[in-house]
Amino acid sequence: MASTQRLVSILIPVYNRVDIIADTLSSALAQTYENVEVIVVDNASTDDTWAVICAYAEKDSRIRPFRNESNLGPVRNWLRCVEEAKGKFAKILWSDDLIAPDFLAKTVPYFNDREVGFVYTATRIFTQQPDEGVLSYFNGASGVYDSECFIQGDFKGKGYPLSPGCAIFYLDDVKKNLMLQVPNSVGSDFSMHAIGNDLLLFLLTAHQYKKFAHVSEVLSYFRAHPGSISLASSDGKLPLHYNLARAYFAENYRPDLMSVLNANIFFDLKKYPGSKKYGLSNVSDFYVSCKQSRVKVASLLAALFRKVSVRFIR
Repeated sequence: MASTQRLVSILIPVYNRVDIIADTLSSALAQTYENVEVIVVDNASTDDTWAVICAYAEKDSRIRPFRNESNLGPVRNWLRCVEEAKGKFAKILWSDDLIAPDFLAKTVPYFNDREVGFVYTATRIFTQQPDEGVLSYFNGASGVYDSECFIQGDFKGKGYPLSPGCAIFYLDDVKKNLMLQVPNSVGSDFSMHAIGNDLLLFLLTAHQYKKFAHVSEVLSYFRAHPGSISLASSDGKLPLHYNLARAYFAENYRPDLMSVLNANIFFDLKKYPGSKKYGLSNVSDFYVSCKQSRVKVASLLAALFRKVSVRFIR
């Protein structure tokens, strides 16, 4: 019963989604887990998004709507959602995505193990119908795993999630680990492009807990459309900025992972020659204070490049 359930805050930051926000709100309200509040913060939309939100809020008291007087940028709007939340847990639901009715019912119980820091589910990326699309974030059977698997898996490209849209966390950890800015040496404004802040929420939380949980059922659905960040970025902006976020994490928390990351950065710089427009020309550009490591980086990558070259020559 709801009276025995811990409150879950479903956080929906939104801007100009008049055509699809109703679907997102409906998926939040359809949860079989009863004790929820739905925090919706409209980032000064210029269409009728706010009117749709207000109409839903009038019919369902679980919705707590807020509207910014001016557009704060994406990450500040995410944080406004967090500030207004009152739950034990936080489920970020992007305004263009959906969750299955039993998303919360099948993820929240994993937190009975106090060593579990977050839970994520398999995801389908769709364009028209949620049941038709590409399966993503499917990493083995449902269960509890060592957090090191997530951290290592992300750095090694094993297909772990980047977006918390498929996950649920403790609200206190979202408050602590969802960063407005990611320190960097190239002046990249993470508060505005919002690429990497999401991944760091996972990595920082995984660093603080022994375990995470995975539900192998598809319980979250990501909508692919022209306005989404992933489809709007085809010039290397996404991988380069995610590596900037990983570099921050490695530099400050896991320097043992820098060699793996440096190899990936090296090949991304070769793959995306336009990286210079982001101020990223060398591996060292991804770091802020690891001056000594930059010498090691150069020698490591020179050796790696020679090894790869010899392999192809043979």
